[in-house]
Amino acid sequence: MPCEMIMLQLGQCGNQIGFEFWKKLCKEHGISPEGILQEYATEGIDRKDVFFYQADDEHYIPRSVLLDLEPRVINTIMNSEYRKLYNPENVYMAKDGGGAGNNWASGYGQGESLHEEVFDIIDREADGSDSLEGFVLAHSIAGGTGSGMGSYVLERLADRYPKKLVQTYSVFPNQDSGSDGSSGGIGVSDVVVQPYNSLLTLKRLTQAADCVVVLDNTALNRIATDRLHIQNPSFTQINEIVSTIMSVSTTTLRYPSYMNNDLIGLIAPLIPTPRLHFLMTGYTPLTTDQDHANVRKTTVLDVMRRLLQPKNMMVSTGTDRSRIDKDCYISILNIIQGEVDPTQVHKSLQRIRERKLANFIPWGPASIQVALSRKSPYVSSSHRVSGLMLANHTSISSLFERALRDYDKLRKRGAFIDQFKKEAMFSDNLDEFDDSREVVQQLVDEYHAARKENYLSWGMNQ
Repeated sequence: MPCEMIMLQLGQCGNQIGFEFWKKLCKEHGISPEGILQEYATEGIDRKDVFFYQADDEHYIPRSVLLDLEPRVINTIMNSEYRKLYNPENVYMAKDGGGAGNNWASGYGQGESLHEEVFDIIDREADGSDSLEGFVLAHSIAGGTGSGMGSYVLERLADRYPKKLVQTYSVFPNQDSGSDGSSGGIGVSDVVVQPYNSLLTLKRLTQAADCVVVLDNTALNRIATDRLHIQNPSFTQINEIVSTIMSVSTTTLRYPSYMNNDLIGLIAPLIPTPRLHFLMTGYTPLTTDQDHANVRKTTVLDVMRRLLQPKNMMVSTGTDRSRIDKDCYISILNIIQGEVDPTQVHKSLQRIRERKLANFIPWGPASIQVALSRKSPYVSSSHRVSGLMLANHTSISSLFERALRDYDKLRKRGAFIDQFKKEAMFSDNLDEFDDSREVVQQLVDEYHAARKENYLSWGMNQ
């Protein structure tokens, strides 16, 4: 029973990471840029129909909806060699092409006015699938379209498809304000109103999404410079790392085995209570395509041990010593690819437990789940074993605390508020801001409570 996923790509960032993701999927399934199955890939044991469907002439079309309020990025995709891959009816660009001007309220307002046309596309895709499991949304939370229109689409999806899963890959803005983030400045971002946009989007991600995979630009840049030794990483190189995470986190759906072969099976063990659904990722071994010098011997234990090292995490949470002792893992899922013997997995888990390499919550079972997944036979990789970790960890709340701090600094001065007051949602009052701040504060409190033994009774009293 195929559990189809529909991908929604919103805004510049969403469309760029989505484009890289589809390029990777085509390579892994042996599909050419035109959507035609390559000669060598006809005997496949993979499930292409999770993310693709076939047209009448047998070529493959991604279950993907491309939405943007300005044409530049989508035009780049539509002029690339992959232009014949997508269904042109699934591409929606706003008629006037003015964009949302990095303003959340503008993106949200335009989302509302374009509601009919956008949901015509989404409903048509949903009706065309046999047993739709859910939606995957790729966007950034700092800009205008990905955050504003993304928020609107999230709310509507939760209304229209309450039983379907909504998973998002959300790119958090670069927040290096100083070397340790404590310099008192606001994070470096090319969007001045990013703290407003982020906070308003976080409210929707908390309330309307089932699972949010946090992709933190700060950490991705750090990994590209420190681990891959790229001096000034370009968007394409960062997106390459992101698309690796996205494709590996869906391998168990595309190369099914007897476990973890649908999205709910992946997410369920990771998320204990509805609000604690923000996941961080780690991947090892990381190499770029051009990098052959860094090939190492990889064993399951190596991979699993490396995944627990903070420097491989794709989220830069506070390096504050006082927090490190308190923060703990709520749950971990490792997806291990390659030549793996299950007995090695048991030994590695035992080793990790003996050495107490991971610190778990006091109120639940301390378990590292492991999903073994096949690799694509059509993509050669220099390593025998590679692994992706999806982890629910309480230190992710430091990202939300940083968002609250940055927001408070701007809000105290009333900076840039006029831009928001021009939109219908904020024309009368700014209650939406206060409401969003409250929701994010509650989320932070919940993550703090999750570190303590009495979390379950705390939850009952809320």
